Amino acid sequence: MTTPADGAAPTGRRIPEAVHRRRWAILGVLMLSLLIVVLDNSILNVAIKTISTPAPTGLGATQSELEWAINAYTLVFAGLLFTAGLLGDRLGRKKVLLGGLVVFGIGSAFAAFSGSPGELITFRAVMGLGAAFVMPATLAVLMNVFEREEQPKAIGIWAGGVGLAIAIGPITGGVLLDHFWWGSVFLINVPIVLLALALMLWLVPDSRDPRPGRLDPVGVVLSVVGLVLLVYGIIKGGQLADFTDSAVLTTIGAGLAVLVAFVVFEKRSAHPSIDVTYFGNKVFSAAIAAIALVFFALMGVTFFSVFYTQSVRGYSPLQTGLLMLPLAAAQMIFAPRARLLVDRFGNRATTTGGLLVIAAMLAAFATLDADTPIWILEVVFFLMGTGMAHIMTPVSVVIMQALPREKAGSASALSNTFRQVGGALGIAVLGSVLSTAYRTGIEDKLGALPPALRHTAGESIEATLGVAAKLGPRGEALVAPAHDAFLHAMHVTALWGAGVALVGAVVVALFLPGRQRAGQAGEEERELTDARS
Repeated sequence: MTTPADGAAPTGRRIPEAVHRRRWAILGVLMLSLLIVVLDNSILNVAIKTISTPAPTGLGATQSELEWAINAYTLVFAGLLFTAGLLGDRLGRKKVLLGGLVVFGIGSAFAAFSGSPGELITFRAVMGLGAAFVMPATLAVLMNVFEREEQPKAIGIWAGGVGLAIAIGPITGGVLLDHFWWGSVFLINVPIVLLALALMLWLVPDSRDPRPGRLDPVGVVLSVVGLVLLVYGIIKGGQLADFTDSAVLTTIGAGLAVLVAFVVFEKRSAHPSIDVTYFGNKVFSAAIAAIALVFFALMGVTFFSVFYTQSVRGYSPLQTGLLMLPLAAAQMIFAPRARLLVDRFGNRATTTGGLLVIAAMLAAFATLDADTPIWILEVVFFLMGTGMAHIMTPVSVVIMQALPREKAGSASALSNTFRQVGGALGIAVLGSVLSTAYRTGIEDKLGALPPALRHTAGESIEATLGVAAKLGPRGEALVAPAHDAFLHAMHVTALWGAGVALVGAVVVALFLPGRQRAGQAGEEERELTDARS
């Protein structure tokens, strides 16, 4: 229930009529706020090749630095989402939204003028801090301004906004990179932030939880430290192409140990960041697992697909953005309509079908070659977007309706935390698989290079092509082997991603509810809510 920002007790069971009348305009403002958070990563996807080129064109970032430029944002975002949701419940969702947008805009401006990969990683972390306060608040406000019967439709439109951002991001990034320097892909966020701030001040009502949870600084520190150590170890293993290295094993082990300590602490805490009792319900846990696994697979594939289209196929950043349009268009078309399939076939069949489509399309990447007709890639992207649309909408509805309306910030934060953690691990794990497979495939072709240059040249296809360009005519012999080694590495990585998606399909097929019978919805809702008691 919407609660006045001044903390007064609610006066009735229904949403105030003044708020209810402008709910669709409010949804538009919330989607604009969501747009910049998603837009940033989708723009960055087409810019990573440019950023990896030497100055003055880019920053000369290595593949591991590129992974950290993405994951610095993602890990801060994921680590603080639940605390941000609690702060929104306590201080007011509108206030937290406004503050998050301001921080995100400032981080974007500084990231645009980074002078080194290290600076870019730092300012991306600042952007992640701001985004952590934006994302859960948008969905929490949505749940507060729509009545329960309209929430699935509103969530479907909200999820379609993700597709819009995925469509706009790569194209916008391609246009900017064709005409301006690489930093423009971050600077574009600033005017969008200013517009969102103005509209939010005008339209969006404030709300808060009358009984908010207490903050959990120890839990936040444990979760962030554990995730950073785990991801660092995975990325380092890929960089070295050796996961048996003692430093890699020690770091991964320490990360897992800290995360176990985090779970134990949260279970015993009177005011946990993540209430682990929610996961006692199999339906809720399966929905969360579906989100994490699908983003694990998709974020990893997005990372390598940009190098396939630009480094192997020779497309420009703008052309790469246009090639990704089918993926975004499918999400925009099907996300708002996915609830119709849920009504007919149930959550289980719809979500399982979506994950099987994702798995099939990831496996299809293992068939792509340097001269594969490009329309095949377009079909693959479209079907991937279709599968994703039929996963995100039903599982988001299950998660958001599992908790009372006043806990909407917590439910949103849980959903987005596991989505971001899944994505971060996907980039780390699949990026490391890509690095290891690539180095294995190219190593024996680098024998003529000086030993000091050999390791650097073997880290990624861009590193190999960069060394080849510096060698002039002598380096031309490295181009074809680099393409072949990357294609093999991409095929291996895609099959790993397909395997992860299949695991997700099995989980949701076993545990998500099927088609509801009359009168079953209320009983199911009570079961979900009982998981937290």
